[in-house]
Amino acid sequence: MKNRIRYMTLAGIFCAMTFVFTAYLHIPVYTGYAHIGDGFIYLAACLLPLPYGIFVGGIGAFLADMLTGYMMWAPASLVIKSLTVVFFSRKAKRVVCARNILALIPAWLLCIGGYYFYEGIITGNFISPLASVTGNIIQSSLSTVVFIVVGVIIDKLNKENNI
Repeated sequence: MKNRIRYMTLAGIFCAMTFVFTAYLHIPVYTGYAHIGDGFIYLAACLLPLPYGIFVGGIGAFLADMLTGYMMWAPASLVIKSLTVVFFSRKAKRVVCARNILALIPAWLLCIGGYYFYEGIITGNFISPLASVTGNIIQSSLSTVVFIVVGVIIDKLNKENNI
């Protein structure tokens, strides 16, 4: 029971960080915005059991879209960010390890491809969403930097003893 409460608390904290760093620290781009909130989703995926990580990814991003005027993106964010979590592993002794670094590749592809596909569906046009790809690449790049920097700090603090 103690671990469950700890995981729920950490999931809530990561959800709040994802929300804040998505909703309020972003760069407007073509049809949406680029942000660093995904970095906290990646971290949650490496530190929490899968169901909690999925919650952080889906709900943190969903709330950011719903509460900042980007409601049309909320369904896509809920699905894409929830699925992003499955690529990472919390079984490794370190947050920043080869497996989690490699997990960034499918996470990037899912984010970029998922939002491209979703925008194509809602606009009925698969040419104009190409303009959004650059913003999603920027978003994934910035989130990767946050993930690696904060992950290295967590590793130095010895995550196994603290989570």
